[in-house]
Amino acid sequence: MSLCQGQAPRPGPTAKVPVRQGGTSIRAVFVADHHYPRRRGLYGERILPRLVDRTCGIAQLDPLRARVCEPLAGAVLEIGFGSGHNVGHYPPAVTAVSAVEPADTAWRLAADRVAASRVPIERSGLDGEHLPFPDDSFDSALSTFTMCTIPDLPRALAELARVLRPGATVSFLEHGRAPDADVRRWQRRLEPIQRRVAGGCHLTRDIPGAIEAAGLIVGPIDAFYLDGAGRAVAAMTLGTARVPN
Repeated sequence: MSLCQGQAPRPGPTAKVPVRQGGTSIRAVFVADHHYPRRRGLYGERILPRLVDRTCGIAQLDPLRARVCEPLAGAVLEIGFGSGHNVGHYPPAVTAVSAVEPADTAWRLAADRVAASRVPIERSGLDGEHLPFPDDSFDSALSTFTMCTIPDLPRALAELARVLRPGATVSFLEHGRAPDADVRRWQRRLEPIQRRVAGGCHLTRDIPGAIEAAGLIVGPIDAFYLDGAGRAVAAMTLGTARVPN
């Protein structure tokens, strides 16, 4: 995830929008992400979740979290729940949340937020690639700074589509592949280092493209760079996708 300050622009009207230059007041240094490594050592289980909690729990991220949570309704599946920084932004239409989070430390850090939530929240899975739910179980899904680190993202998205009901909404706030060729070159150079220090995070993933390839219908996307960070780590997308009826 990121060490951030400020807020991002409001969503644009179309699914494919140009990246805005200097359109945000966010400062970011990507140091950690929600992650799904198959083998987690001391760093992945104890240190990284605390780093994510500290760096991504700042109040300046609240406007982004509020925006991405706004479309949620009904029974919600949140993958990469982390330490629960989205909890305070669930809209009134949300009736229950099933949280998928691999790190026990992150779940312990979330305890106070979960306890204070008006919405019942249950830790219901550990691995986004193997969701323990029947088909057509959820009305909405949420992913924030998570899809960059799932080892087999196509499999995880197929699982997500399976457990969502027809017409369900997926809300996502992710970083990934930049729209500019010169930035993409730097992303390819830096990605091996990023993956080692940030829980397997990929800088070059085309997140909207992966969602679309999974058979979901991608809706309006706001694409932007976060101000105050190198663009290789600051290419963001915030948007929604829909499960076909």
